[in-house]
Amino acid sequence: MTGAETGATYAAAGVDIEAGDRAVELMKTWVARATRPEVVGGLGGFSGLFDASKLAGYRRPLLATATDGVGTKVDVARKLDKHDTIGLDLVAMVVDDLVVCGAEPLFLTDYLVFGKVVPEKVAAVVKGIAEGCVQAGCALIGGETAEHPGLLGPDEYDVAGAATGVVEADDLLGAERVREGDAVIALASSGLHSNGYSLARHVFFDRAGWGLDRHVAEFGRTLGEELLEPTRIYAPACLELARAVDVHAYAHITGGGIPGNLVRVLPEGLTARVDRASWTPPVVFQVIAELGQVARPELEKTFNMGVGMMAVVAPEDAEQALALLSERGILAWVAGEIVRGSGEVELYGDYQP
Repeated sequence: MTGAETGATYAAAGVDIEAGDRAVELMKTWVARATRPEVVGGLGGFSGLFDASKLAGYRRPLLATATDGVGTKVDVARKLDKHDTIGLDLVAMVVDDLVVCGAEPLFLTDYLVFGKVVPEKVAAVVKGIAEGCVQAGCALIGGETAEHPGLLGPDEYDVAGAATGVVEADDLLGAERVREGDAVIALASSGLHSNGYSLARHVFFDRAGWGLDRHVAEFGRTLGEELLEPTRIYAPACLELARAVDVHAYAHITGGGIPGNLVRVLPEGLTARVDRASWTPPVVFQVIAELGQVARPELEKTFNMGVGMMAVVAPEDAEQALALLSERGILAWVAGEIVRGSGEVELYGDYQP
């Protein structure tokens, strides 16, 4: 080694500790909003603390946990250089898995990994996560921000999160509660949500050659704005609905679509019959089908087709359930029923134009 050479440093290897510290300072304001009375301490510890004495009021509390990411939707955010909504998607994907069993989301932790930490970008992502937690009623009690130069490009990143919730054992929702004659209620999605983006991106970018700045008349906005529409968060409305009416099960309609997710809450010997004619899917699904010549079975096993959550309720409570969801600003309708069968989801009819 010559005298002109200097020792290796973390910064020279691509990791900027000072940028990470700056990112933490910028995100503190947003994290402070996403709290609950049970949170102990603040940002900066090695772990998040949550006062579990809340559980003392339960007869038999069951803890529920879920973890997820947002898939290749982050590629859209990266290309648009708009990072303050992807966190909403993350929270939605996690807490709406929790609420399926009737669990109230309590707290969430996140994991953010960047090729290069840009403090303002990190803060924007965390802002969306914090806003999602506020909407969901859970606390953001900790997380990790990592910088992985060489593994990710300088403008690449990914997000993941895990959340914990609680449900009274007697109130646990699921297949064991579902009965013949139950109504299947569909809750409208806000669009693609956070599933099927590999197929959507392939159709729009690779096959059609569209750019994110392309104005699409059918959407009434640009392709980028359509693809970055945040995932709807259903958890608070679903918890309220379960307290008000006889809900037997929920199904979060994510990857696998309606057939692949509603089937997960069906007991042996019962089938869910879902009438496509009960709704009109958002136009984005039609555009994908036409541009990519995507067959309907492929669409329906990839995308939510306009339904982000489904509730299986006692038939006599269906009307009250629809009224409550309407009050919460969620479009909902009776899409089908539970009948005797072989434990599958049967989609029939044609979508309304």
